[in-house]
Parts: sequence; structure tokens; C-alpha cells
Amino acid sequence: MHNIEPFFTWRHLYTSEEDELSPFYGNVYSEFEFSNAVYNYFIHPQWDCFGSATLYLKIIFADYERHFAIIELIGEWNDCLYNDIKYLKENVIDILLNNGIQNFILIGENVLNFHFSDDSYYQEWFDDIENGWIACINFRKHVIEEFERANIDYYLAFSEKLNAMFWRKLSPVQFFELVSDMMTKRLNP
Repeated sequence: MHNIEPFFTWRHLYTSEEDELSPFYGNVYSEFEFSNAVYNYFIHPQWDCFGSATLYLKIIFADYERHFAIIELIGEWNDCLYNDIKYLKENVIDILLNNGIQNFILIGENVLNFHFSDDSYYQEWFDDIENGWIACINFRKHVIEEFERANIDYYLAFSEKLNAMFWRKLSPVQFFELVSDMMTKRLNP
């Protein structure tokens, strides 16, 4: 897992550590010192810790004028033992919401498992984004099934099209517009 870096192609356009509105503003990263781990597996030092013991993230792009953020995740999403959604909501999402972000793209290619507790923080997040949405991109099939069994898919959007997106060749705005178009069609059939 230590070789899996956050997506870095857009770093010339955006870095969360240089964004004064980001919860990670001012962070300094080492390329050589591995201190964060998912269980006993070290992860690349570019991932950001937000309070969870098993889930890390990277805000790979935020556009406050267009009101969207793209967040890449790695690790195990464990609400049952570690209440990851609470830490995500309070330490990352609320800060972005307070700065006008209403649309969230969560990239879950590196989310290994999901363990459910309750849906209160998901409902709160969903209620806070009045006209926005939360789209989940490229999550593993068994992880989506766990979200669906817990009925979290009421708050977070999963679909075959979202889950098969080749987003890395797009610009962040192209990616957002493509997802936004899919979400608009989903919400207004």
C-alpha cells in the first residue's frame, strides 16, 4: 500500500496544502518518512489523516466558484469501530461546506472495505448540501454492496456509469461536468 500515491496529475492546478480554505492548508509532506498506516500496512506519506485510524484521503481538486470538490480515499471505511463518517464530516466536509462546496466526488478505488454503524452523519451531510450531491466513483463491487445493504446509497450516489468512469485523462472541470450531467439525469429523470 505504501506505493499507492494520491492522483497527482492535477497538482499544477490545485494542492490542498496551498489552499487557504482547505482543512489541510499548510501541511508539509515527506517523501521518505512513512508514518500513517492502515492496520499494519504503511501508506504513502502524501495521503492526509483526518482523524480516522483506517481511512485516509486527499482533496485532489476543489473549485469554490463551481462549488465542487474531488476527494480520493484509501483504506478501510469503518463506521462500526472508528466512526469514520463522523471524522470525515466534522474535519473535512463541514469545512468545505462552509466555503461553498455543494457537490462532492468521492473516488473509492482504494477503499478496501466498508463497515456500517448508522446513517445519521450521512443524512446530515446530505441535508447540508440542499441542491448538491455526493457521487461515488470507481468503488469496488463488494464495498458498494455493503453501502447498499446499509441503505447509505440513499445519500451517496452509486451507479454502473459512475463506477466505470475513466476520469484520469480528463481535466478536473471536465470530470465534474461529466459527473454533474449524470447526477442531473439521475435526480431529474
